[in-house]
Amino acid sequence: MHSILISGAAQGIGAAIAQLFYRQGYRVGIYDIHLTQAQQLAEQLGERAHAGLLDVADYASWQAALSDFCQWAGELNILVNNAGILYSGAFEDTPIEAHHRTMAVNVNGVLNGCHAALPYLKQASFARVINLSSASAIYGQADLISYSASKFAVRGITEGLDIEWQKYGIRVLDVMPLFVQTAMVKDMDAATIQNMGVHLSTEDVAQVVYQQATVKDSILTNTHRAVGLKAKTLMQLSSISPQWLNRLSNSLLAKRH
Repeated sequence: MHSILISGAAQGIGAAIAQLFYRQGYRVGIYDIHLTQAQQLAEQLGERAHAGLLDVADYASWQAALSDFCQWAGELNILVNNAGILYSGAFEDTPIEAHHRTMAVNVNGVLNGCHAALPYLKQASFARVINLSSASAIYGQADLISYSASKFAVRGITEGLDIEWQKYGIRVLDVMPLFVQTAMVKDMDAATIQNMGVHLSTEDVAQVVYQQATVKDSILTNTHRAVGLKAKTLMQLSSISPQWLNRLSNSLLAKRH
């Protein structure tokens, strides 16, 4: 029986991932800075679910969480770096502390998780890492500067480690959704979300995470998977369009009406 540890799993996308993998027979680790919510979800799911405290920006917290999980589950097969935060609005109107916090959680959280988990992943019979990137990592997004930048970093971490960890037989992949119906996007101050809309559910993202986590390892397995038609279209167009056209299209999407 394979196991999965999900960061930021108490609610939103993380909770949907936990629920889906539990239904598929996995041992599921629900780790979050909100411990009570994580414990409640684990109790709802059943005996193959285990909750724990995790502050992804704290490396020692990762070490404790991984030790706790592997003592319970036996081994770590799939790590999902899902925890993330978002601040929206004009760059200069967003406190610098908020920009720094975004990087600490969204970027350092992934670095910490991958680094601390590697010894456990190397010992597993099957191992894979799935990172939550975003369609915001296709082109830098106005009014979402630090969030977009953090997801570009996640994309880079994913690409680099997917190559570097071939020697261990570990694939490192990501998923790149557009806006998802979660508390994170509620009252967002960014014209892009108003122009593009919110059409993805947490279950939509969970399904693609499951596909990335279970797809047969092959040279043809894509490191990145866009989630939803709009994200797929934007990703495809950005790869073939000249830079000036990418800038123009993103400027139009960021225009306030």
